[in-house]
Order: sequence, then structure tokens, then C-alpha cells
Amino acid sequence: MNSIETAAAARKASSTRSPLGHLLSHHALLIILVALVIAFSLIRPNTFPTALTFRGIVDTKSVVVLVSLGIMLPLTTNQFDLSAGYIIALTNSLVVGLMINAGLPWPVAILAVLVVGGLVGVANGWLVAYAQIDSFIATLGSGTVLFGLANWYTGGQQLSGRLDPGFIAIAAQSFGIPHVALIALAVALVLWVFLEYLPAGRRFYAVGANRRAAELSGINARRRIVIAFTVSGVCAAMAGVIFASQLRVGQTNTGPDMLLPVFAAALLGSTSVRPGRVNVWGTVIAVALLAVAVSGLQQMGAQFYVEYIFNGGILVFAVGAAGFMGRRRAAARRAAAAEDAVRGR
Repeated sequence: MNSIETAAAARKASSTRSPLGHLLSHHALLIILVALVIAFSLIRPNTFPTALTFRGIVDTKSVVVLVSLGIMLPLTTNQFDLSAGYIIALTNSLVVGLMINAGLPWPVAILAVLVVGGLVGVANGWLVAYAQIDSFIATLGSGTVLFGLANWYTGGQQLSGRLDPGFIAIAAQSFGIPHVALIALAVALVLWVFLEYLPAGRRFYAVGANRRAAELSGINARRRIVIAFTVSGVCAAMAGVIFASQLRVGQTNTGPDMLLPVFAAALLGSTSVRPGRVNVWGTVIAVALLAVAVSGLQQMGAQFYVEYIFNGGILVFAVGAAGFMGRRRAAARRAAAAEDAVRGR
């Protein structure tokens, strides 16, 4: 009877958790974010709590949000997309080259590179789902190939020239809000509704939780994996386009460095809002927390390399915390199943 009593106690504890305990377990990142904003505002009242700092964070980190949301979808199926940074490098160069060298109108050039990003995602999904290659190896290999192609296309040089004002306007602002922030917000809202409120979205989580069980229940796991990588590829291509609009040049070194912060954000986000699984708003809050922390530390005199140290440490912590949350959710499910089985006797 000890296991039965343990299961009942676990379910009772979860159902009677105090509001404070629920707040801390589901919104710890948001609480830390608010605390950091207050602390840095008090320490640097003349520089940190300003519109300039806010716009700078939103403008630069909205692209990180976009890519983090993209790689989050493969994570829901328990897969990793390491090619996202290299897709950015290729599409950033390609969209500029198509406009300057090929003379394509900017909407056509953007559409072309989004298709390229989607096709790379389809290829990654096929390698993982059908060829059954581990996602780390498949996406790292494909990403390295893409990086080589990007450098071949550019000759290792920046691509520059006159860009259409309509393309440059992608990185502009309206009423003080960067357009890229609106793009990231729109993607976040679509993914949030899809994953949280539509049965089709929940099937991605089912595949990640237990692929075999999902397939036995009639879910086509391979299709979900391919779709997840396709969305990730398109989001990375969008980020490449935005970088090109911001920098007004095409260059291949804009993407690979983003892999660390986007994975740190997506995995850290899985410890909040919906603890134990990657989720949209947890990811967005995690990006904001990392951005505020790094910006505040830099205004206090920290050197440029602090961002790398901070993001690397957060990534290690996030992986450990995500694993711990996942084990807790699995234990709670087993406990609930044991109690239900006993009640059914």
C-alpha cells in the first residue's frame, strides 16, 4: 500500500498547492525578469530605464525570439535543429544577392529565400524522421553544408549594393515599435494558439512525450517531425531576411553565433509558464530575461565576452532544469495512473 499512498499523496499535493507555490513554479522567470529590471533601474537610473534601452533590446532580440520560436517546434517533438544558424547565414546572403546581382524585386527575393528555408527544413525532417539519423548529426551536417554554400555564394565577402527602400523598411519602426517585434509577436501568437488550443498542435507534444505511444494512437509522428523542421527552417530564413534589412549587406557570419542564445532561451523557457515542456511565452520571457541581464551587466561595465559566458551558463542550467521538470511531470503521471488503477479495481 505504500506506493498507492504515495501516489495519492502526490496527487493531493499537486491539487492543493498554494497560490504562491503555483506562482513561483509557473512564473519564476517573469518574477526574475521584473526583479532584474527594477535592480538595474535603481543601479543605473540615468541609462537603463530609458526608451533607448528598451528599443535597443526589442530591436535586437526580436530576431532571437523569432529563431527561438522556430527551433522550439522541433523541440516539442524531442528533436534538435542545429542548422537554424546556418540557414540564417545562407538566406541573409542569398536575399541580398538575389536583389543586387539577379535584379529580383524584393518581395520575390524574400519569397524565394523563405522557400529555401522551408526546403532545408523538409530535408532535415526527412533525414531525421525517415532516414532515422539523429537530429544532432543530421542538422549539424546539413548546417555545415549550408555554411559552405553560403561562403561559396559570397566568395567569403560581404554582398553590398543599393537596396530597395521597401526592403530596408522591414527593419524600420512604426510609432516607436520595430517592425521586427511585430513580426515576432505575430509568429508567437500563431504558434501559441496552434500548440495550446488546437488538437493538431497538441499532437506535436504527444510525439515528443512518447513517440511510440503517439503512433499507436494514430498520430503520424514522421509527418509532425517534418512539419516541425519545416517551420523552423522558415523562421530561420525570416531571421536572415531581417538581418539583411538591418545590416543592409549580406554576410555569412550573422547566423551561427545565434545557436547558443536561441537554445538557451527555448530550454530555459521550458521551466516557466508550462514547466516541463517548451512553450511559446516561456521562450519569449526567457529571451527578455537574457537580454535584460546582459544589457544591465554591460551598462555596469562588464566586458563584451560576458554575454557568451552568461548564455553558456544559462544553457547548461536550462538543460538541467528542463530535464528535472520533465522527470517530475513523468513521475506525476505515473503516480496519477497508479492511483486511477487502484480506484478502478
